[in-house]
Amino acid sequence: MPEADLLRDLERTRLAHLVARRIPEADAIHAPDFVIVTPSGHAWTKAEYLGGIETGEILYRRFEPITDIDVMVDGAVAVLRYQSAIEIGVDGREPGPLNAWHLDCYRRTTAGWQIRWSQATALT
Repeated sequence: MPEADLLRDLERTRLAHLVARRIPEADAIHAPDFVIVTPSGHAWTKAEYLGGIETGEILYRRFEPITDIDVMVDGAVAVLRYQSAIEIGVDGREPGPLNAWHLDCYRRTTAGWQIRWSQATALT
């Protein structure tokens, strides 16, 4: 399988784990130094992000690509870019719709590809 296709599959799997709250599986895909910058501009560490999903502070009902996932691979680094449809609730709010652009940076490790940075920008 071409590496770009492997990364597309890994990203779809990651999103499915977040929605299903499968934290051990999601943990393996997120690098120890993972950081996400949300559409509201907050930066969350891996512990804050996955911990929030585990406790239900961050609740995804839907998180899936709605465009092709563009992939650029250069050695041990890969960048993925796509648009998504999300239903998310944070801090007890009822999940609502959000469409966003995503720019995700993966790096190849001894454990395989892991996501290091993620940035989402809301589509208006």
